[in-house]
Amino acid sequence: MKALFAWTACGLVYAQTVTVAPREMQRIGSVDERFQAYNIEMIEVTGGRFWKPYASLGAPAHSPAKAQGATPAGMDPNLYEYRPPIDLSNVRLRKLAAALGPSYVRVSGTWANTVYFQDSDAPPPAAPPAGFSGVLTRREWKDVIDFAHATDALIVTSFAVSAGTRDAAGVWTPEQARAILAYTKAVGGSIAAAEFMNEPNITTVGGAPKGYDAAAYARDVGIFRRFLASAAPGALLLGPGSVMEGAGLPALAGVDMLRSEDLLRATGPVFDVFSYHLYPAVSKRCAGMNATLQIAAADARSRQWLMRPGSIDAFYAGLRDRYEPGKPIWITETADAACGGNPWASTFLDTFRYVVEHAELARRGVQVIAHNTLASSDYGLLDEKTFEPRPNYWAAVLWRSLMGTRVLDAGSSPGENLHLYAHCLRGRPGGVAVLAVNADAKTARELTIPMDARHYTLTAPQAEDTEVQLNGKTLRAGPDGGLPPLDGAPVRAGRLRLEPASITFLAFPDAGNAACR
Repeated sequence: MKALFAWTACGLVYAQTVTVAPREMQRIGSVDERFQAYNIEMIEVTGGRFWKPYASLGAPAHSPAKAQGATPAGMDPNLYEYRPPIDLSNVRLRKLAAALGPSYVRVSGTWANTVYFQDSDAPPPAAPPAGFSGVLTRREWKDVIDFAHATDALIVTSFAVSAGTRDAAGVWTPEQARAILAYTKAVGGSIAAAEFMNEPNITTVGGAPKGYDAAAYARDVGIFRRFLASAAPGALLLGPGSVMEGAGLPALAGVDMLRSEDLLRATGPVFDVFSYHLYPAVSKRCAGMNATLQIAAADARSRQWLMRPGSIDAFYAGLRDRYEPGKPIWITETADAACGGNPWASTFLDTFRYVVEHAELARRGVQVIAHNTLASSDYGLLDEKTFEPRPNYWAAVLWRSLMGTRVLDAGSSPGENLHLYAHCLRGRPGGVAVLAVNADAKTARELTIPMDARHYTLTAPQAEDTEVQLNGKTLRAGPDGGLPPLDGAPVRAGRLRLEPASITFLAFPDAGNAACR
């Protein structure tokens, strides 16, 4: 890649054009075929209190008297709102999810740490058993298994670790996990991978026993590892699955946190895959946790913000190298911000983070990234009431269609707000796909391309629009979840203008790249 510049008597003014060379790009890595994954929170499956949408904040809470899913310890109950169980049989939801497949669907989250699996077909109890805060029925878990089959998704999960799972000495016991794995197998399902618990470094919020420490975690993980190998041969053990560390992220006010390094030092090298959760900020919804963890909409396309996921990954990759050398890295939960996402998480403004995060972390060697969530709260890929696709969903579909598993070196980003990445083109030997992100809201950029291509450019009239346009046409799904044609527009060799605030995928089917054959 070569950049040419415009000059004045005062010096360098702006990058005028950048030349890309898809034929010469070298392979630098690869990602899992199911790289783009997503989460369905356990509390969505059971029904219960999840993050209240911004449109409802300030409104009185209206929850059924027996609503399950207690507010996590130390959290403001006014931040949550009751939802009935998600309808995983919905035709529109399934078709839209299938367009992202093959994928992983992770069913976990904070409430999975305290959920009781009722291993019978009897009606659920009026209240969860002692030591649990919610109930997962057979029917609800069967719906997850059927959804996974219908959408070409493999299930990733975690298990309860609360007081109800422990013996008199406080040691974790596998009875609950054994019941859910046995039922999964009995109805034709399987678990591809599992974390022992969700976010073990946030013990209080996560429902672990009071005083839970690294030594107790290591003891329990040892028990879980032996159990998983016996009960679900072939399932990957992921861990530790920690969150909110690295890149100078400050502590969360009122939240007891353990250090991942202490957890890893205590467990030793026990995990098949090193996992962590990536939230580069805390949402406006949880501003009281730490004001310095906020991100303003005005900064949501800044280079500092878009590069923060890479800085967080550098921290966790360093821990992987020290304590689990050579293990692949999965990010099993991520979005723009913790606590349900920021008000603009559902808009085109967040799509710049979505695509740059995926591309940058693929370049860094991350194998799987599970977005939180598929269809709940403000950061869902789909609107939770209508399942209408949001801008991030359309970016995900284009990624799935164009970006193959082999990662190429597109060169260093040539300017403050221009980001370039490349993969082998999916389904076309020798072909190359280039992702060009012009995050500058005012200035166009130019690429010089050496051969004909097709371009797929995402834009929106306003940054915080909830609809997005592909090559100038608004994208909408059909009532049954059918997608419109996602056709690229032909572009001749030469100069290609990248409009301000635009995201462009370029397909070079005839690149003849040796690394892509």
